[in-house]
Amino acid sequence: MNWWERGWYKQHSFTLLFWPLSLLYLLVAAIRRVGYQRGWFASFAVEKPVVIVGNISVGGTGKTPFTLWLCKFLTEQGFTPGIVSRGYGARITEPVRVTSVHLAADVGDEPLLLAGKSNCPVVVCPDRVAAAQYLLATTDCDIVISDDGLQHYRLQRDLELVLIDGQRGLGNQQLLPAGPLREPVSRLQSVDAVIVNSGDFQSARYKMVLKPVVPIALDGQSQWPEQAQAVTLVAAIGNPQRFVDTVKSFGIEIKSTEFFRDHYAFDEKTLVGIEGPVLMTEKDAVKCRAFAKANWYYLPVEAQLPDEFKFWLQQQLNQWRDN
Repeated sequence: MNWWERGWYKQHSFTLLFWPLSLLYLLVAAIRRVGYQRGWFASFAVEKPVVIVGNISVGGTGKTPFTLWLCKFLTEQGFTPGIVSRGYGARITEPVRVTSVHLAADVGDEPLLLAGKSNCPVVVCPDRVAAAQYLLATTDCDIVISDDGLQHYRLQRDLELVLIDGQRGLGNQQLLPAGPLREPVSRLQSVDAVIVNSGDFQSARYKMVLKPVVPIALDGQSQWPEQAQAVTLVAAIGNPQRFVDTVKSFGIEIKSTEFFRDHYAFDEKTLVGIEGPVLMTEKDAVKCRAFAKANWYYLPVEAQLPDEFKFWLQQQLNQWRDN
């Protein structure tokens, strides 16, 4: 977490100096939302249901493991899901289907991870309408998951699922740049479900837990040593403290940490002086496989959702089956 984000979440008053700019941000956000609602700006529907997985704050909230869980759940329910995403950091102007030959720099780290683990087609494009249309035209998908698409109002949606970080919450609850919010807290009242990740949040009806499993070597060959070793943590995610807590809960000793800004583009020079064994997140691992050493590992996590949420989601899916 950089010094600016610490101001948002540690309630440092210096960020509130930018409150006038937050008012401007609020005005722009309100005009966009009302404009799409009233048809001032064009929005587009696609022929299949669209499920939004998003948040109202910047930074990590657990959307990627939740999206992987959602893909598996939808498949078990008889659907054929596909994913559309912006492709953060990638220079893309047209829809691109993510494949194993792509690098994170080509399509973004999260889409690359989603494509590798979900067994579902993933299409990236800044224009999610174009991405969704391309996905449906080139695959047999019958339901679209829009990753981090809550504020992309050009794409009409059937269901909005919002993730909240249970550790950090919404910080000082101010909009950018005085706080971490992309939209006002009141936006949570209009979404279909609020899910809190590993913690508590007053507006959240459902709780998600991330369960770590045995670390996996980036080179695909080395085994996690049976004898416990202290590791160097490497992460470029929105909330690295969550990674620290997850590693500790798994019983792994941490000797040092190397944290970078979210979505940081790792290269060999960046990590050359870091002492192993190294343990990183799965999202970061997809950027480091080409130059990984034998004692570099990543820690997979699996999302667990309560039965109450599964039952509620089944009810939503049944409506689409009836239609």
